[in-house]
Amino acid sequence: MSDDNTVKTSMVTCTAPVNIAVIKYWGKRNEELILPINSSLSVTLHQDQLKTTTTVATSRSFEEDRIWLNGKEEDITHPRLQSCLREIRRLARKRRNKTNPDLDVAGLSHKVHICSINNFPTAAGLASSAAGFACLVYTLARVFGVEGELSAIARQGSGSACRSMYGGFVQWMLGQRDDGKDSLAQQVAPESHWPELRILVLVVSADRKPIGSTSGMQTSVKTSLLLKHRAECVVPKRMEDMIEAVCKKDFSTFAELTMKDSNQFHSTCLDTYPPIFYLNSVSQQIISVVHQYNKHYGETRVAYTFDAGPNAVIFTLEQHVPEFVQVVKHVFPSESNGGKFIKGLQVDDTILSEELKQSIGLEPMPNRISYIISTQAGPGPRIVEDHSQHLLGSDGMPKKTQ
Repeated sequence: MSDDNTVKTSMVTCTAPVNIAVIKYWGKRNEELILPINSSLSVTLHQDQLKTTTTVATSRSFEEDRIWLNGKEEDITHPRLQSCLREIRRLARKRRNKTNPDLDVAGLSHKVHICSINNFPTAAGLASSAAGFACLVYTLARVFGVEGELSAIARQGSGSACRSMYGGFVQWMLGQRDDGKDSLAQQVAPESHWPELRILVLVVSADRKPIGSTSGMQTSVKTSLLLKHRAECVVPKRMEDMIEAVCKKDFSTFAELTMKDSNQFHSTCLDTYPPIFYLNSVSQQIISVVHQYNKHYGETRVAYTFDAGPNAVIFTLEQHVPEFVQVVKHVFPSESNGGKFIKGLQVDDTILSEELKQSIGLEPMPNRISYIISTQAGPGPRIVEDHSQHLLGSDGMPKKTQ
């Protein structure tokens, strides 16, 4: 809290994680409420490596709601932002009326200033909107004293944001109701359940993807017969099998389902008319490297998945990380990378055998991968207790460092 003698400003800062779907969400049955045509399942990545940080301030001195994203002021009237703001304020009023009608919870009549930053590329197919809206909803809830189930509100900002409301392994249930009240996220297992699991994000491109997820989904729903088949006939059984694999920590099944589902998702993009291309030639080479690596050992040691973008997310077990990272560095050497090539969790050096290099069988392709983020499963949204980390100053404006 900060006080400038006359006008009190309430301020809260929170962080929220990225999640990567291993059973993909693609397509809505209701655009306004963001209700999916199939259930999905994701792994929440650790916030030590990938997170959104959001500060929300309220004050009677603010003349209008305002929002800044990654240092730039954006349009607060965006319908999805308004949905989240409206729903949180509605729940806060409902709570006030139940507990104390005279209590103005965190200044319900006050305008809000919101400032949010990502520590990873935005709109590049790394689930930035999921982390962003989860963080927004979680922070607004703390400011306005709203408690309870928040994933349905986050879903109205960005579908996959509902999964970022929890840590570990999370399913977003399709739901049956027209009002969407049963289309919620639910934790399947906490991040502590599978400590050996590791995730490597291979950043091929930090550029904004050419076709956004929202418009891509709309076109797929209208034109792809494969998408309809996938939602009705494939995903329900895959969800059951994936939840069982997670609960049993069965990496081989988890990995194969992850790769098959990624492949089918991108097949639906190709089956869309006109077709959508999120993968590029480097993405395809990464897929080849993974399969050649697994073939060399005669078992599934690593898995890839790609969201709506060219960047690969690799799942593997802790003991295989050093060798597979060396394989990536061998095939995609970085000659002039200005920063650190491997970010996040430390990866030990190791030497590749000539036999493994021959099994991979690809000529080195320099500078195709910008960097690797080494991470693991992590917790859901968290409040930041250190007030010096607020992104807004006591005047409610972004700090100059942002």
